[in-house]
Amino acid sequence: VQLQASGGGLVQAGGSLRLSCAASEPTYRTYTMGWFRQAPGKEREFAAAFRWSDLSTIYADSVKGRFTISRDNAKNTVYLQMNSLTPEDTAVYYCAARKGRIINSQIMSESLYDYWGQGTLVTVSS
Repeated sequence: VQLQASGGGLVQAGGSLRLSCAASEPTYRTYTMGWFRQAPGKEREFAAAFRWSDLSTIYADSVKGRFTISRDNAKNTVYLQMNSLTPEDTAVYYCAARKGRIINSQIMSESLYDYWGQGTLVTVSS
């Protein structure tokens, strides 16, 4: 599968952005889908994902309550709605996929995702 991330940009602190990840083929019940981010000078970290088992969502503590992952299966697209952004959210955001299931306890492990989008830069100004 090929993933195309978009929607990044410059936003003021407290603002919102919605990122999109368009897949080249259907991902519903086929791929585990997630979002990761990499801030300047830091390692890439998990942000959000859909659990394979029941398609419920899981978030990193740093974004919980502010970010929402969602999907439109008809468009083969996964979204990341980001609200109440802070400068600490500045990063390149990547969507990622793995064909099949990732067990819930390992869903935050980037090494288990096989396919990555090109990344979209989000810059939050103070």
